[in-house]
Amino acid sequence: MKWDGHTHTPYCYHGSDEPLERYIDQAIELGFDRYTLSEHSPLPTGLIKDADLFKRLAMPIEELPFYIQYAKRIKSQYADKVDITVGLELDYLPTHMIFTEHILNDWYGELEDVIYSVHYLPGDGGMHCIDNSVESFRENIMGYYGSMENVVNEYYDYVEAAIIWIAQLPIRKRIGHINLIEKFASELPPIDENQVRSRLEGIIPLLIKTNVGVDVNTAGLRVSTCGKPYVPDWFLAECTKRGISCVYGSDAHKPEDVGTGWDWFEKHM
Repeated sequence: MKWDGHTHTPYCYHGSDEPLERYIDQAIELGFDRYTLSEHSPLPTGLIKDADLFKRLAMPIEELPFYIQYAKRIKSQYADKVDITVGLELDYLPTHMIFTEHILNDWYGELEDVIYSVHYLPGDGGMHCIDNSVESFRENIMGYYGSMENVVNEYYDYVEAAIIWIAQLPIRKRIGHINLIEKFASELPPIDENQVRSRLEGIIPLLIKTNVGVDVNTAGLRVSTCGKPYVPDWFLAECTKRGISCVYGSDAHKPEDVGTGWDWFEKHM
């Protein structure tokens, strides 16, 4: 099945306001059989201090019912052309788990797919978005942990905890862009690839045990400071060999992103 399992919508305020139909028409033209709507879930008030950035990161909680209605309408509209699944991209926020639980309790019956991602780490003065900007990463995260080795270990500790927590959901679930920590790699102190490999090798048995899938996220190919998917090819091969669900995700934030990196995914599956 040709499936884009990680995409965004006009409810993403750091993406495009193009109609969702343009994204889906692009997917149909490229021959996709399934298309998952996985908009960023609302965030708890006060998660980060930058109020302007906070507004851009995710829809406010008041808009979540409208997003779900919108996604269901689009699903029905395209029912005879492509299998659209309604989902969310949730964030692992260990200090705000009650907030996440409320969202899942309220909307569990409407969700077909959940992507669980690590976008935030503790840093200087509170939580910080790790993929916001190079400057923010340097100032608020690197300065806090003191070395890339420490940052990488903290990040993968969060990824492991996220996998364990999301395993409880009895619906399709995937860990989002497992190597997002490498987004700004060319502008930061070098990341030890042996350290990354060691941490990822340790995550494979956890994925098997928990039955959590992998978002094979190719968005890094579109990022000049990364230039590669957020899943290493060796890791994808090993997960596939072990029977772990691996779902391609364009992480499209605008219509022309849909389908990008599919050739890489197809080659390495």
